[in-house]
Amino acid sequence: MEFREGATACRGVDLEPPRPYSKLREYDKETQMSSLFQLPAERLSWRCDPSLLPFACTADMTPLEDFVGQERAMRAIEFGLGVNKPGFNIFVTGLTGTGKTTIIKAFLKKVTAEKAPPKDDSPFPEDWCYVYNFSDPDRPQALNIRRGWGKILKRDMEVLIQTLQREAKKTFESDDFARQRQAITEKTQRQQQEVMEALVEEARRGGFALRFSPSGMALIPLKKGKPMQEEEYLALSPEEKKEMEEKRSEIEKKVEETLREGKKLEREIAAKLEALDHEAGEYLVRIPLSELKEKYQDHPKVIHYLDAVRDHILKNLQRFKGGEGAQAAGPLSLFQPSEPPMDPFLPYRVNVFVDNSDTQGPPIVIETNPTYHNLFGVIEKRPIMGGYVTDFTMIKAGSVSRANGGYLVLYDRDVLANPGVWEALKRVIKNRELRIEDPAAFFGWVPPQGVRPDPIPTDTKVIMIGDPMLYHYLSTADPDFRETFKVKADFDFEIDRTKDNIVAYACFISACCQREGLRHFDPSGVAGIIEYGARLVEDQKKLSTRFSDIVDVLIESNYWAEKAGHDLITGEDVEKALEEKTFRLNLIEKRIQEMIAEGTLLVDVTGGVVGQVNGLAVYQLGDFSFGKPSRITAKTFLGRSGIINIEREAKLSGKTHDKGVLILSGYLGAKYAQDRPLSLSASLCFEQSYEGIDGDSASSTELYAILSSLSGIPIKQGIAVTGSVNQNGEIQAIGGINYKIEGFFDVCRLKGLTGEQGVLVPRSNVRNLMLRR
Repeated sequence: MEFREGATACRGVDLEPPRPYSKLREYDKETQMSSLFQLPAERLSWRCDPSLLPFACTADMTPLEDFVGQERAMRAIEFGLGVNKPGFNIFVTGLTGTGKTTIIKAFLKKVTAEKAPPKDDSPFPEDWCYVYNFSDPDRPQALNIRRGWGKILKRDMEVLIQTLQREAKKTFESDDFARQRQAITEKTQRQQQEVMEALVEEARRGGFALRFSPSGMALIPLKKGKPMQEEEYLALSPEEKKEMEEKRSEIEKKVEETLREGKKLEREIAAKLEALDHEAGEYLVRIPLSELKEKYQDHPKVIHYLDAVRDHILKNLQRFKGGEGAQAAGPLSLFQPSEPPMDPFLPYRVNVFVDNSDTQGPPIVIETNPTYHNLFGVIEKRPIMGGYVTDFTMIKAGSVSRANGGYLVLYDRDVLANPGVWEALKRVIKNRELRIEDPAAFFGWVPPQGVRPDPIPTDTKVIMIGDPMLYHYLSTADPDFRETFKVKADFDFEIDRTKDNIVAYACFISACCQREGLRHFDPSGVAGIIEYGARLVEDQKKLSTRFSDIVDVLIESNYWAEKAGHDLITGEDVEKALEEKTFRLNLIEKRIQEMIAEGTLLVDVTGGVVGQVNGLAVYQLGDFSFGKPSRITAKTFLGRSGIINIEREAKLSGKTHDKGVLILSGYLGAKYAQDRPLSLSASLCFEQSYEGIDGDSASSTELYAILSSLSGIPIKQGIAVTGSVNQNGEIQAIGGINYKIEGFFDVCRLKGLTGEQGVLVPRSNVRNLMLRR
């Protein structure tokens, strides 16, 4: 590669496999930069010709409604959505920004539109309600009901209770009902009065007076019709006392019989009054409940629930009379903490757990914060007097419930980051039912006593969006993963640079301009974006599908077009946006270049030095990458130690870099030690490197340094080198080629271009050259 003064691009040089150092002296220095190995400027980057684009601006293009590339992923998603069998959930993988979420949303909208019912009265997806379980209050009952009818049932039950309260007041406080009750009570009271009068008369004839007190009835002896005094009683003879006690016993037996008869009469009157209330209650509920049962005749569970409501109301009519819950205020009531009054009509309330009244077709739920409660629902609690209470109306739905009968979209890292969520999600998918419980129970702890709602059957297609590393980890580490997510949709990060895809890029730009409210692009602006897409993937024959990055550049280009007063966004605006983006991020790069220019970091770009080569490395700081030359030195001396990797000895070398150094030993042994042992000691070092080093892209550079040190032939410092080498001496492609070349070019420009500087790159990397303008 050759740099020239004032150039903003560079010319490249390919390299054939290394020659034996014994023959290097025969190598003509004048042929080192011969045309055989030089790359002309037009091969250093692919440029899109704006004149070949078939439009005047992107406003002339039809906005893209489909997707650019991703045929493999779309076919996988279509397959996964079409198979409605257990386990055929979809795991979507791919790099960030490749449009995974956008495509999933568009696909789901398309599928749900096709599955949407032609009429608004379709029963699916169903609503789910929780109601009071009259046979087991701690296990609320789940009711499924046609779409939109959950709120109707709740309102109907509220209207029923209000109606019964109003009508009960009229009925039980009416004159006719009062007369019926009075007739029953008066008849019984007359019978009790007659019995009591007869008992009093019989006691009087037996010489006793019958007295009533709060503690009961008492027999008092009489003398001449008046109660006997204690002195008079004591003055009686034993025979008179005995006779008096015998009469008392006889009368007491009759009193007991009379009292039993009175209790019987009281039970009879209570039964008659209860029967009267029951008859009135049946009259109250007969018509309203009959109307509701006729309305919900297609829902057997609701009919069963209404029958249970009827029985409970008739057993608890006192609630509708307004007499329940009243407590007398005691002398200490002012010093006791007050509790909120319990709702006497709570058992007749309806908790609309899932409301699909506004849902057309299968529901689509995208959960971006999949905590345990957000995903599976929660049983809320209300604090009272230092404790907690709950009931069936406090059961709240999560995303799994809202997506029932439809599609649930999750992000794998969010799911795995929340304790217990992954295992609970697999359980829901496997069992095809959702149990709403306290997370403490899931983790094996003993939760506070509360309600245990009925499980709800689920039929949900789960779509997990994640990255390839997590997919491979889960498929290896979790034995249930492959049975849970049987469909993989892999998004590619690049597409072929064909005419159709270039046009699709332009249509995508048109759609973004329309959606984001941006200026439209002229052909030069579109060409700049397309070239940027090729640079993102470092391939002259490919385009990037990381459309989130593309959209960012579109927005930034629109800003600079506005600043320049352009009606359309031009190639200059795109180039300005990219330059400014680099300027905002490259502070560290500039500081390193300043240190090189000042001589703090030693990098020579002129002259020749034995055993010293400029290697190239790529630094990545968040979303910004840049290349930096590094001085690599080799020292050879007598011995049998082989190649000593100083970075490894200092524990600054990664596994890939160690492998590259070991490959050098294999190559040198195979090349020069076929007849006799290789007596060699060589040390390799990345000078002024104080951080970890990894990668094998410098292995060819290290080989050249060793060969130079062995042969004594100096290496031109104006030629930086990159590329890995295998044991056969073949130079292999590496990554980050553009950053490396541009980084060395910037250093050469700072220190002075001579026209003799360049970069040695692998031949197989030529198609990856997309150097900046």
